[in-house]
Amino acid sequence: MKYIVCEKPGEFILKEKKAPTRKKDEALLQINKVGICGTDLHAYGGNQAFFKYPRILGHELASEVLEIGENSRGIEAGDKVVVMPYVSCGACIACKNGKTNCCTNIKVLGVHKDGGMQEQITVPVDLLLPANDLSNDQMAIVEPLAIGAHAVRRASVKSGEYVVVIGCGPIGIGIMKLAQIEGAKVIAIDMNDQRLEYAKKEIGIDYTVNVENNPIEQILEITNGDLATVVFDASGHKGALESGPNYMSHGGRFVLVGLSKGDLTYNHPAVHSKEMTLMCSRNATIEDFEHVISILNQFPTESFITHNVPFTEMISHFDSWLNPETGVIKATVDFKLHS
Repeated sequence: MKYIVCEKPGEFILKEKKAPTRKKDEALLQINKVGICGTDLHAYGGNQAFFKYPRILGHELASEVLEIGENSRGIEAGDKVVVMPYVSCGACIACKNGKTNCCTNIKVLGVHKDGGMQEQITVPVDLLLPANDLSNDQMAIVEPLAIGAHAVRRASVKSGEYVVVIGCGPIGIGIMKLAQIEGAKVIAIDMNDQRLEYAKKEIGIDYTVNVENNPIEQILEITNGDLATVVFDASGHKGALESGPNYMSHGGRFVLVGLSKGDLTYNHPAVHSKEMTLMCSRNATIEDFEHVISILNQFPTESFITHNVPFTEMISHFDSWLNPETGVIKATVDFKLHS
């Protein structure tokens, strides 16, 4: 079977190997489609934390079952399934407290262990969610939307409150829509007017702010001087991560969803005076995946996926997906080329 490996930063190679053999409590899957996310882009660019090379990337997976044993979820060969790509130990303090998303020994497909940029893969059965009612496109965006769902749940977003989301990439757009579904009034911040226009037109965001045009003043005006009770950073950009508290009201919550490799600095009197709640949001749990699957009919999948190629052409296109000026929001790669 064919697979694509990131040998080192800036280098993909298309190779062949034997198909895997499933073990007990595993399923053998045919990968139909893989979504490309920021983790993949950063790994290719050499600036992804928690990463070693060479690595088969890919953790946003649309797949179908080729082989599986008896299981409590009633999944059978031929079923379509979403893969929750976080392999947790089940024994650490985080797992015991239901936080499998930040397991102390977590292994994420495509990051800590080889992922889904291959025609077939074996995964533990307990990572699978039935998805026979979803299209391959919908299945491939469940994972990034689950990241957003987890962040929104962490922040306990409430109906009627103002929420700022920094970054109109795939994760940020997901957070916006999921916060909107909870009844929040969402303010999108980015420096890319094309992405801000997408957030307004396709997601239905009422307020968009270009970060280069006095964002604090604009947010003060939108919120009648209060600022936002919840601010999400979905950019991972050091400057954005450090400026987030400036958009937050007194008594507000600042949620770090984007990941930066470096140190962050905050002015203590400024954040202390606001009694800021600072929280990180990492990965997602099965509850978040189930929630996303239940609301996918409210999400504009067709416009969200802006670029799609067969895996045989991915390497020649990948560099262009690093550049937002190409209009890319979500790119996907087809691994099942024939029905």
